[in-house]
Amino acid sequence: MNKPCPKYKPSGVEWLGDVPEHWETWKLAHGFDLVGSGTTPPSDELEWYDGTIPWITTSELRENVISTTEKFVTKEAVNKFSALKIFPKGSVAIAMYGATIGRLGIFGIEATTNQACCVMNGGHIFEVKYVYYWMQAFKDSIILLASGGGQPNISQDKIKSLKIPCPTVSEQQAIATFLDRETGRIDALIAKKQRLLELLAEQLTALISRAVTKGLDASVKLKPSGVEWLGGLPEHWEVKKVRYLFAFRSGGTPSTENQEYWEGNIPWVSSKDMKTFLIEDSEDHINETAIRESATNIIPANTLVVVMRSGILIHSIPASVLLKDMSINQDIKAFLPLVKLSSIYFARFIEGFQKQLLTEWRKEGATVESLDMELIKNFQTILPPLPEQQAIAAFLDRETAKIDALSAKVTTVIERLKEYRTALISSAVTGKIDVREAV
Repeated sequence: MNKPCPKYKPSGVEWLGDVPEHWETWKLAHGFDLVGSGTTPPSDELEWYDGTIPWITTSELRENVISTTEKFVTKEAVNKFSALKIFPKGSVAIAMYGATIGRLGIFGIEATTNQACCVMNGGHIFEVKYVYYWMQAFKDSIILLASGGGQPNISQDKIKSLKIPCPTVSEQQAIATFLDRETGRIDALIAKKQRLLELLAEQLTALISRAVTKGLDASVKLKPSGVEWLGGLPEHWEVKKVRYLFAFRSGGTPSTENQEYWEGNIPWVSSKDMKTFLIEDSEDHINETAIRESATNIIPANTLVVVMRSGILIHSIPASVLLKDMSINQDIKAFLPLVKLSSIYFARFIEGFQKQLLTEWRKEGATVESLDMELIKNFQTILPPLPEQQAIAAFLDRETAKIDALSAKVTTVIERLKEYRTALISSAVTGKIDVREAV
């Protein structure tokens, strides 16, 4: 059991609170011998790249030890560009701007960096691993120091001026050792839970793909489907081109400059709403005037809708069913049944064969990941009798709900472990718990 320190005093920094009485507070610039950054040699001049010297970018700062890099620079580049410094193994780096702002890494190798990394090392005041953990604990507060609009930027000067609680080096080492051990245990638990989530997702996909292609009667005779990855299907099922089963309708986006369009109660579905299998409502709503004066349409309830254009199509095809009349944007296609069928069954079919259908339907040469409508229309799909479609859909609703509930519980455990990890690091690097006797 880790006990608090005997006495505390104000740290002098509002968001740090109190620290143990025997701790000092140092500016980061005064505690390290080296605080610096790097640069990016001209990317169109290949003589500076494909060398032997690791070159770290902020995308490689992932709260871990960096043992290799995607790119390497040459000795000539280091000699040519004075800002391109080789930092020693054991340095700690923080991303100063962009989408990765605040991310951290420890160098497991000697390396150079780009200009978005701020690197720290050297001196006899700070133990690097302690500062690494301290920055993890106060990452959000550090990011709040950033300036700029579109791309927030924590300047190197602001990082240098950070005031860090400073126990003795031996106590810093004890804190780092304690956190290495305890966070390692927590990370191992998180990894096991994340693997369980992966297994549940695999189980779900297998359950769906089997049900939508084989039905619920295990004794039924099968025939070749004509599609290798579908395998056999029940003898009495049909195979038809998608164009004979559905009509297709696109949507549109009413002008965002006319605020009145967006003050109605008609759900307007965009890609951000396609995260649930059954769509009850949307984030945005429009009015009747927007319907009349734009390219969007009212799509009836129980219609299958599919995202046709989005970066998410790199790895998955969002497919959902509308639970009431709604409108859609231009990146979504509505599949309106031409025959009696279950939209939920066909949404499950897409869910069960994501990778295969992406390969079959992907639009080549598109600047944004897209599906090819003609390939979809000409795709030979399965058509069970309607009662079987409905039975399969109902079965999968029940079974997927069970797996989803298990996944939700595991996700909650992961979030709690992450919260505990963060709290533990914060308590240790601010002296709220005394870990000197725990290592």
